[in-house]
Amino acid sequence: MSEEEYQLKNVGIEDYEILKKYFSLRRPESADSNLLNIYIWLNSFPTKYFLTDKGLIWVAKSQNGQYYTSVPNCRTEDLQECFYTAQTYFNNVLGKNLVMYLVDKNALEQLNLPEDEYVVIPDRTYADYIYDAEKMRTFSGKKYHGKKNHLNAFKREYEGRYRFTFLSQENENEILKFLEWWKQGKAHTQEHEFIDSEAVGIQYILEHEQVFDYKIGAVYIDDRLEAFTIGNYSPLEDMVFIPVEKANPNIRGLYQYICSEFLKQAFPNAAKVNREDDMGLEGLRQSKLSYHPIYLVEKYTVIQKKREK
Repeated sequence: MSEEEYQLKNVGIEDYEILKKYFSLRRPESADSNLLNIYIWLNSFPTKYFLTDKGLIWVAKSQNGQYYTSVPNCRTEDLQECFYTAQTYFNNVLGKNLVMYLVDKNALEQLNLPEDEYVVIPDRTYADYIYDAEKMRTFSGKKYHGKKNHLNAFKREYEGRYRFTFLSQENENEILKFLEWWKQGKAHTQEHEFIDSEAVGIQYILEHEQVFDYKIGAVYIDDRLEAFTIGNYSPLEDMVFIPVEKANPNIRGLYQYICSEFLKQAFPNAAKVNREDDMGLEGLRQSKLSYHPIYLVEKYTVIQKKREK
């Protein structure tokens, strides 16, 4: 088959309902199974896809020109077939060996790939942190004593001056202005580029809020926006996904407050929370570990070994 016969498509807002159907077929609990993430990061990771009678296959190209894919969206029992469909596309159309990123452990076990044909590399950088939602709402118990102290300190210091509320597209300029301020506190150019890209993605979902199912919680102190977070809920896993959380780092207890209050008001009955990965940043890793995840969603990179010609 030629590239044209695969009917490769760009991801657009008009594809949302199609993608939503395929994303419901297998739920590995990873942030990569959160369709909202695809759209938030679409400007950074432009991704194409094609459909088969069994699933959805991804095709992407990095800034350095490397082609790669991620786990096909399909039923568990069709995973092997879709994997080899992706490999056929890479081998025969692109003339490349298959490279698949962000492969969850469940998918890896289902694929059962022969060791002589593939290299499998654990990728701790992109492991997702999963938390007990009720613990995040209450910070109850000895392990959360420090978090509870920070939360209580915030409430005491800013009593009568803070309020929690929900935001929408009407608040777009305010959100983008806050992100620009927040970026100034970051020292590295790479972080600035990341935040700029994230801002573009947030603007995109705000402008299409009638399509997406998410909530934005915010904290104002003295009528000034000081923190906001974005989350959406998957009933299939009974899990809240938190792709974005930003707060003024100079205000003690603010992160604990918005984490707790957002779950209380937006998702009071959810069982689990996916707060995504730590991007391999040591400070972020220690922060995420300090909230005591109940487990991590492990991820791997799969690389097809060179084929004999």
